[in-house]
Amino acid sequence: MDALATVTYAGTKKNLVESGMVADQPAVAAPQQAGDPWRVTVVLEFPRDTDPFLKSTVKAAEAAIKYHCQQQAADEAEPIEVTIQTEFKSKPRPEVSELLPGVKNIIAVSSGKGGVGKSTVSANLAIALARLGYKVGLLDCDIFGPSIPKMFNVEDARPYAVKKDGRDLICPIDQYGVRMLSIGFFVSPTTATLWRGGMATSALKQLIADADWGDLDYFILDTPPGTSDIHLTLLQTLPITGAVIVSTPQQVALADARKGIDMYRNDKVNVPILGLIENMAWFTPAELPENRYYIFGREGCKQLAQEMQVPLLAQIPLVQSICDSGDQGTPAALNADTMTGQAFLSLAQAVVTVVNRRNKEQPKTKIVGMK
Repeated sequence: MDALATVTYAGTKKNLVESGMVADQPAVAAPQQAGDPWRVTVVLEFPRDTDPFLKSTVKAAEAAIKYHCQQQAADEAEPIEVTIQTEFKSKPRPEVSELLPGVKNIIAVSSGKGGVGKSTVSANLAIALARLGYKVGLLDCDIFGPSIPKMFNVEDARPYAVKKDGRDLICPIDQYGVRMLSIGFFVSPTTATLWRGGMATSALKQLIADADWGDLDYFILDTPPGTSDIHLTLLQTLPITGAVIVSTPQQVALADARKGIDMYRNDKVNVPILGLIENMAWFTPAELPENRYYIFGREGCKQLAQEMQVPLLAQIPLVQSICDSGDQGTPAALNADTMTGQAFLSLAQAVVTVVNRRNKEQPKTKIVGMK
């Protein structure tokens, strides 16, 4: 115990004894015969099996015990064998195949290019599905540029943890009938997130696996633009039911959308493309609601959908109220009496239709086993 009191646990900045991590009285067994070692067994209790300080703490404890015992021994040549056993206050995370057992459909909202309104579509799709009576979850997968908290007017919300089935789980934030989580709830909105890829993917896994998502009909993944570590992590962690690709009609955006489609259709991935959404399809001034101005090109997504042989799920106009409602934290789908609200409700109904057809005609997606 004296030796363990010299080892600091980085998680609490206190030593192992003060931190209450010595689960049982250390056992010391004397040699049975000449040449046998002294055997010391210590049980340390960590908060969870994914504790980042576990390995370094165990090594430090072992070294401290050996050093302390040698200092106390009459014969410094006496061998000492130290065994550090670990226990955990929280049950270990379930296997990947057993994650989110209560979630029926996982929909990835994706785009090859940034700035096409993917998060706006994700937020409004989630709300529209909830308004249709479904249980909906929304995960903001953009670790470096989270926007969902602002769009739902919950930037100041701070998720808390609950104990469930022996595990400490994060409680998602409920707003507008949607359960959501975002890294934006845990970092400053004005500070850049300077993380390497491994840190970002680890954080994403925690938001998926260490959260109390419960039973959901639809789990919407608002993915970052492009094809990156985040996308690979999602594909290796969740059996994604299908992907929805968002793009503007502009040829530059469509070129990147093709790459996004190719990622999901890759032989190692095989995630069905549920359809395309053409965002900012045309501009309609509030004072001239019947007029359409094709600022970014005309029906580019419709042509791409025909080329790729997938449905065109919706054409969402470029309307100032969509931007304003997102900035104010009251997405357009909340108001079904407006043209934009109706557009997102129609999108949600189209998504339900294609998901039902996909589930009837195709087998469940398998988790990608990449190295």
